[in-house]
Amino acid sequence: MTNPLTDRLERCYTGILHDVMRGMGFRDFTLPPEIRPILPAQAMAGPVFTIDGMVDRAADAHQTLLAWTGLLSQAPTGSVWVCQPNDREVAHMGELSGETLKNKGVRGCLVDGFARDINFLLEMGFQTWCRGFTPRDIVSHWLPRATNVPIRIGDVTLQPGDYLVADRDGAVCLPAAQAEAIADAAEAAIGKENLVRQAILAGVDPQEAYLRHGKF
Repeated sequence: MTNPLTDRLERCYTGILHDVMRGMGFRDFTLPPEIRPILPAQAMAGPVFTIDGMVDRAADAHQTLLAWTGLLSQAPTGSVWVCQPNDREVAHMGELSGETLKNKGVRGCLVDGFARDINFLLEMGFQTWCRGFTPRDIVSHWLPRATNVPIRIGDVTLQPGDYLVADRDGAVCLPAAQAEAIADAAEAAIGKENLVRQAILAGVDPQEAYLRHGKF
């Protein structure tokens, strides 16, 4: 079961959230457009569970897999898995991991890197945002360094518990302390957009519709 704020944010689209947050004075909250979803029609929202990792080619296979499975065990129900692997060589999400996280109630993942087993992830409907795909895995290559710590992806610093909202247009990060106020403002803005849309469909000049409702 999701929390009410997650449900509200998932019904808001990122374009309106962006406009509201820009108007509220926020900066550097839009994640890099190169990170894309495997399920473009499926929106994703929730508080972030952050992971920071590092390449360690001296780690053996058992060490990397033990650390990875331990990492999966930590992901909270209702969260979005967000990983800064500091790596562009191997996949940081795949079939068994996706199955595990989905079964735990994790709402999806965003990785500043690659994923694999994409057909399996698509079949199970586990939303995965990533920069691309590769069959290579983490074995003897990568280790998690910390969880629930601030991480940086592009120009965005994500704090543990911040909200990530993502849809076909992209992904935005909402500071936890302001997330509810942002949701309130976004819902109000959606209401105004609906009035503008109705006016345009009724034949009102677009500039007049903008001046009438203060939104476009």
